[in-house]
Parts: sequence; structure tokens; C-alpha cells
Amino acid sequence: MDRPPAADSTPLPEGQAERLPSALDPRKAELVERIKEVAEKLGRDTISRGDLKILARALRELRYAFKVFGPYRRQRKVTVFGSARTRPEAPDYQLALEFGRRMARHNWLVVTGAASGIMEAGHRGAGREHSMGINIMLPFEQYANPVIAGDQKLVHMKYFFTRKLLFVKECDAVALFPGGFGTLDECLEVLTLLQTGKRDMVPVVMLDAPGGDYWHHFQQFVRCCLLDREMISPADLALYKITSRVDQAVQELLSFYRVYHSMRYVRQHLVLRVQQPPGEELLEQLNAAFADILAEGRIELRDALPEEREDQPELNHLKRLVLHFNRRDLGRLRLLIDCLNRGRVPEECYDPNYCPDPVLSG
Repeated sequence: MDRPPAADSTPLPEGQAERLPSALDPRKAELVERIKEVAEKLGRDTISRGDLKILARALRELRYAFKVFGPYRRQRKVTVFGSARTRPEAPDYQLALEFGRRMARHNWLVVTGAASGIMEAGHRGAGREHSMGINIMLPFEQYANPVIAGDQKLVHMKYFFTRKLLFVKECDAVALFPGGFGTLDECLEVLTLLQTGKRDMVPVVMLDAPGGDYWHHFQQFVRCCLLDREMISPADLALYKITSRVDQAVQELLSFYRVYHSMRYVRQHLVLRVQQPPGEELLEQLNAAFADILAEGRIELRDALPEEREDQPELNHLKRLVLHFNRRDLGRLRLLIDCLNRGRVPEECYDPNYCPDPVLSG
């Protein structure tokens, strides 16, 4: 089994260790100092050595993983989840193979758990150049698939929680294929993070091979046990799409970034960066249809806010939609982004209780 590289052990040139903190961006240096303060407090706390080992290993894993993913932050990535037990001859395997191939054609990276089954299919379709892997070290040893094994874009993790953080943090989209407990765990975690605003909005597609019923049964459960019992809101069904066609799945991911680029919060305001600004008519339609998700004020078209300019200067040229979002109706926010990408607001989106059908037709 490929083992994770050891932490960097190359000594710094003489005198560089003393100069390193002053060479850091002041804001980064402040955060590094906070980490050091926490570490010093841990040394004084009465916690067990086992707890310290968990913290030390988690920090080491995340530090190395951030270093690996860093050079690829500006390249779109889709995280693919699905069963490691799916055989190469299975329709779902072939579907994942084609999905990986199509996404690589659009220069997207395909991120998987790096094992066999659906994960291997996604990597086989994408090819080694367009594949990234986040493997988990299990007692019975989960080997990396031959496509990604030994690649510099492969990371090994001991803990599921650090691995799951990377799957969601580093992606621009999520594609789910049929799988077991792990796949369902990852599916529901992604939806939970989107529904609660703990993850910036990304498109989520669930793929079944033609004739398959895995996600059909999932959707039945969501409707009868969650929606009908008012445990979720009708608009939450906008957070994912279900299809058995690769072309629809790929189009769903690509179209999400047709106009919308990314989002962030600046104090109480939500800032949606857009690759082309909406016209006055569309902006008025968005304000009329989605007034229910505004805590106050209107949706305004603006340039980059002063607070943003130093963080990501490469995005300063993009126009922004700025709104005082209530931070509650994330399903409705997804519908707003869909309308922005389409360039129009369908009549049904004016209804705050509109319940979209996540099953893609055609």
C-alpha cells in the first residue's frame, strides 16, 4: 500500500528559520501565532497523550493535503462518490467511467477516494493527469487504484473526518453514484453543509445507470419521510439533481458556472461574484422573486468590495451581486443562482413555497 509521505524534513538554510515569520503575510503570520498559542495551551492542559496524538496527526494530514491541493485551487474539481465494490462490468461503473472522461474533456479534475469500484472508474475515465485522490488508511488496507497510485496528486489520510473535509472543501461540484453506508454518509453530509450554509454553494448530481432505481428510492424517502413531515423545506430539493444521463449530469455542473463564479460573505452581506453582470431587467426580476430571502434592502450590482480586494486580487475584475441574505433559505439561494445562470426567472420561482423536482427530465 502507498503510504503518506512523511512531513517535510529538509532543513532550512542557515538563518532562514529566524527570518521565516517576518516573510509571511501579516494576516497569515497572525494565524500561525494562534496555532502556536493553542499548541502551547495543549501542553499545559490535562488531556491524554492519545488526544494529543489525534490533534497532531490531524494537523499534519491537513497541512500536507493543503500543500498538495494548493497548486490546483484555480482548476475546477468534481468530487465523485460511490461504491468501492462496483465491478468493471457493472452499468454504474461504465457510467462513472464516461462521466470522468467527459469532465476531463472540459479540463476538470476528478477527485475520488482513490480506491476501486466507482472511484477507479472515475479516475480511469479522467486519466491520471486529470485525477486526484484522497485515500483512507484502513486496518485491512485500502490500496490506491492503479490510475492514481504513486501520483503526486494522491493524499493518504488516517482519519475519515480530515478526508471528508477535503472532499467537500476542495471541490466545485459533487457527483454521487450508488454505494453503501459511506456513499450515503457523504451524500447526506454534503446536503447538510449546503442546507446550513457551512459550504459555499456547489452543484450536486446523483447518477443512476439507465434503468437503475437507487436514487429513485432515495428521492422517495426524502419526499415521504422528510418533506411531507416538514423536516426540510420545499426549496431544499433544489440542492441536488438526479439523472441517468451523463450528458445531463455534465451540463448541470458546467451550467452552474455559466454566469455565477463564486461566493463569500463580507460582514452581513453575501457577495456573489459573476462572470457577466445581469441586465437591469433581470436584476429587477431577481429582486421581485427573491425578496423573501433578504433580511433587508435589495440585491445590488457592485464592483469588488474594499474588504475583498487584498484576499483574492485575481477576482477583482468580476462584478458582484451583493445582498443581505437571511442565511437561512439556502435552497432558495440555489434557485436564485439557477435563474442568474439562465438569464431569466421562471414564474414558479416567485413562489417562496415552490418545490422543485430534482429529477432531470428528457
